[in-house]
Order: sequence, then C-alpha cells, then structure tokens
Amino acid sequence: MTAELKFDDRGLIVAVVQDATTRAVLMVAYMNGEALRLTRATGEAHFWSRSRQALWHKGGTSGNVQRVREIRYDCDGDALLLLVDSAGPACHTGEMSCFYRPLPVGDEPQEG
Repeated sequence: MTAELKFDDRGLIVAVVQDATTRAVLMVAYMNGEALRLTRATGEAHFWSRSRQALWHKGGTSGNVQRVREIRYDCDGDALLLLVDSAGPACHTGEMSCFYRPLPVGDEPQEG
C-alpha cells in the first residue's frame, strides 16, 4: 500500500487532517516516510516541519495530541487524509481549526 504513495522531490506528502466526528478540516501539514511510519506505529499524528527540518509529534508540547482513527490516500497517491480525534485545538493560535479566517467570495470586481 505505501508503495502506491507518491512523495515529492523533497520526500514529502501533503497530509490533510480532519476531525473524525465533525469532519471539520483542522489543518494541513506534511509527512515524510518516517512521520508516516511513526503515525501508523503509535496511532498519533507525526509530521515533518519544513521550517525546522525536523519531525514533530502533534501535541507533544501542547498536549493537543491527535489520535488517528484512519488514514486514507487520494486517487493519485500524492495526498493523505488523516481522520483524527483531537485532544484540543489543532492550530498554534489556539483555534480548533487552522481554517478559521474567511475569505469573501464574490466581492471582487470581475476582470475581463
């Protein structure tokens, strides 16, 4: 199954994290092979920090651990969906989801 996954040239794959109960999208992060292996082995979300160039265990510092119920991958094999139970806010701002800021649709003048 993991042979079907397509990591990018940096060895990363996009991981969309969704609340398993509400289906709210909590965050988007990246995983490398080791982060995926640790996530599958422990049942808790691990990611690759592109800014720190290091593995991180979600909630390892804050306590807001994400327990993984299921991992799915898309039809192209280049993105993962993690269905999780989150022990607290997913966003470093304290918001439950990183997607809390609306961007208006239809307010911009049409070009052309």
